[in-house]
Amino acid sequence: MTGGRTQSKGLVLTAMIFAVAMTFIDQTIVSIAVPDIQRELSLSSTGIQWVVNAYLLTLASFFAFGGRLADTAGHRKMVVLGVVVFAVASTLCGLTPTNSLAEAWIITFRAVQGIGGALMFPAALAIVVQTFPLKERGRALAAFFGAAGALTAIGPLLGGYLTEWTWRAIFWVNIPVAVVALILISLAKPATEYKAAPLDLRGLVLIVGGVGLSVFGFQQAGAWGWGSPAVWLSIAAGIVLLVVFALVELRTPEPLTQVRIFAVRPFLVENLVLALCMVAFIPVFFFASEYAQVSLGKSSSEAGLLLLYYFAGFVVAAQIGGRLLDQVGAKLPVVLGSVVAAAGYFLWANKVTDLNLGDQVWQIVLTGAGMGMMLGPANTDAVNRASRLSYGEATGITQTVRNYAASLGLAVLGTTLVNSMRGNVTESLKGQGLPPSQADQVADEIAQGHGQAPASGIPGFIRSDFAESTRTVLIIMGAAMIAAALVALVGLRRGVQTETTPSTPKSAAAES
Repeated sequence: MTGGRTQSKGLVLTAMIFAVAMTFIDQTIVSIAVPDIQRELSLSSTGIQWVVNAYLLTLASFFAFGGRLADTAGHRKMVVLGVVVFAVASTLCGLTPTNSLAEAWIITFRAVQGIGGALMFPAALAIVVQTFPLKERGRALAAFFGAAGALTAIGPLLGGYLTEWTWRAIFWVNIPVAVVALILISLAKPATEYKAAPLDLRGLVLIVGGVGLSVFGFQQAGAWGWGSPAVWLSIAAGIVLLVVFALVELRTPEPLTQVRIFAVRPFLVENLVLALCMVAFIPVFFFASEYAQVSLGKSSSEAGLLLLYYFAGFVVAAQIGGRLLDQVGAKLPVVLGSVVAAAGYFLWANKVTDLNLGDQVWQIVLTGAGMGMMLGPANTDAVNRASRLSYGEATGITQTVRNYAASLGLAVLGTTLVNSMRGNVTESLKGQGLPPSQADQVADEIAQGHGQAPASGIPGFIRSDFAESTRTVLIIMGAAMIAAALVALVGLRRGVQTETTPSTPKSAAAES
């Protein structure tokens, strides 16, 4: 089947960029408003982390299903449906009430946003791939992902200024973007081929359950404690379901995910690298924004400027990483970028407790530069290694890995922040003469709700204790990037390689 007649390739590309724009803006824009959302809705630290993570979680869980649904029901239909779902969910997020329903309301519709993104993004990517012939596809995809990267960078600045008015505007900004996207899609009438095929609903249930339970356990550990049986039961159940998912997919004629492709060693290595770097990449927006507003007492717009330093390094180094990929292959930029990013995170961690933003600028720029140098080459090389899969399938797998790792990283680091904050505040309160039992109780309340007080009303010792907790998080991010560098150093080969290795089993690279 074909979805209509394409009028203009340029118009199609523009329409698809506008369609996915919301998903990329949301990766950073929401993080800027976190303290304001937490304060107005009286959310706990765990609750506000779910506001960010619910989006990443459903995006990871439903991404592969969204791609499969687009292949069977029609790509244009799924882009339109995804845009509408995303826009409606964004509107409802902005309309969150300030009563007892607030936490459940905003987390639910953040999750719906993720589902909308999962329906929209793989379908939009498939339309771009099918619209442009092979000789033009590289430039089209570069424009597609380049615009996406630019929108991610704009998120902090835009979010900062919108939050100065009201945090609700960071969700409502998606409405005009969605309207423009729908108008452009109507004008462009993109044509794509699709065919009816069975949907792997069993695989969908398993991956949603596995991803959801594993992340839920890690994130709730901050509130329930690591001694809670429910925490370990959730983590164990999630891991078991993910293992069962992989085994079931291997035996499914038309699986949700081509698990066999992980038998291609370079593809596996690059996805491990991507998973490790996502632990440090997406969560840093959340933690840096909270640090800027809680410890440094900055406004939302000033916190957005802090993240722009990160993206300044990222954008420049991304160009260097892309050139190195073309000239010498992925290994050098991935290893070098990971090492530079790790050094940046460690140096940044060493400065956050000084509570002086001016002393942190070049460390933040260095951190962003390292991530910019390695992220693009790692992602591109992963897709190239899966050359016998369609571009959409390979990208679907890497995007699922990236979003799951980011979601898991936010959960683990969020729990680490809460536990570290609790311990730091307890010691501070004991030092001020409070009895240990009372200090523990007060510290727990502060650790679970530090963002609820206006920045001007946060005591100095709380600012310092939160900075110390942020330091711990940044050190873990640096360690994740060291691990990424080691995996790439050992697992990747030198040279420009775009074909699947000859030793790959035929079944491992079979197309669905």
